[in-house]
Amino acid sequence: MADAITSTSDNKANIPLWLLAELSYACPLQCSYCSNPVNYHESRSRELSTQQWKDVLKAGRKLGAVQLGLSGGEPLVRQDLEEIVAEARGLGFYSNLITSTVGADSKRLAGLKEAGLDHIQVSFQGSDEQTNDYFGGSKSFQHKVAMAREVKKLGFPMVLNFVLHRQNIHQTAAMLELANDIGADFVELANTQYYGWALKNRNSLMPSRQQVLDAEAVTNAFRQQHKGPMEVIFVVPDYFEERPKACCNGWGTTFITVTPDGTVLPCQSAMELPGLDFPNVRDHGLDWIWRESPLFNTFRGTDWMQEPCRSCPEKDQDLGGCRCQAYLLTGDINATDPVCSLSPEHGIIGEAIAEALSETTEQPLLFRNPKTAKQLSS
Repeated sequence: MADAITSTSDNKANIPLWLLAELSYACPLQCSYCSNPVNYHESRSRELSTQQWKDVLKAGRKLGAVQLGLSGGEPLVRQDLEEIVAEARGLGFYSNLITSTVGADSKRLAGLKEAGLDHIQVSFQGSDEQTNDYFGGSKSFQHKVAMAREVKKLGFPMVLNFVLHRQNIHQTAAMLELANDIGADFVELANTQYYGWALKNRNSLMPSRQQVLDAEAVTNAFRQQHKGPMEVIFVVPDYFEERPKACCNGWGTTFITVTPDGTVLPCQSAMELPGLDFPNVRDHGLDWIWRESPLFNTFRGTDWMQEPCRSCPEKDQDLGGCRCQAYLLTGDINATDPVCSLSPEHGIIGEAIAEALSETTEQPLLFRNPKTAKQLSS
């Protein structure tokens, strides 16, 4: 495999507008499409302290970040979440809690509101109790509905997020009706992207092209019939596109992620990539990491590209696509993302879809927690 080429692009002059703080990989849910690292449990004992997270937020604001995502795992497992939120408010962040709501109650949500939290995104795994609880590996549906209503009662702007896959995509209409009934401001119908646990479960989660088209048609029909304030976003799975997405809006241009143990990444899945040195806030300042570290400069701009990307007229739009997806599918971190129809390895995508849809019997899902998997399969 060829070594990555360090770019000399001026893109490192950009500022990270969005800081994602992955406060903990611990989670009461065990989703089979989770994007957390498959060895997530190894970092729990090395989580950043409250003060270290405050220092990260201060450094992020100094760099220019204005949007703060509080994620995980499940960020509510951190008992200092309110203190971190209050620090973010004092620094001037617009903060968004990305949560399953498991671990929340009306008192804690009110406390987060008082601390200065601006926005909440609530995840669902299905439109009904049976589907949601199975794919989340936890009896949580009724609690989620109650907490989502409480979120709106407290006046938070709220996104409901549904991750779509072969085994729940037929519920798209019901998901939209549920969101409408709860009073969500935004609904994100996010088709599964295949990283982390989702890649391990790809053959069980991959929908057919017709299922995706049908779900998109249902979504468009809902938009026409319900012209209220709720905005609906339908995210097509990469495997069914002809052109790849720019990796996190461009590697090292917009997003910066800090993991529970302080590792700093250009995207959530970057640690999938071999041969790279991943800096940590315990050892380096966030400013140096963003501007000077080899990691953040490896795929900035277009200097690193090989053909066909190097001479492609669209290279400044998609920037070669997703580096993690390219590596996971081809074994080469510099390869054109195979999602692109111009990639010499585009056939990998068709083969993956065909393999998934050729399964004559549904394969058991691999959940984050082996105990959960055993209980659900028994």
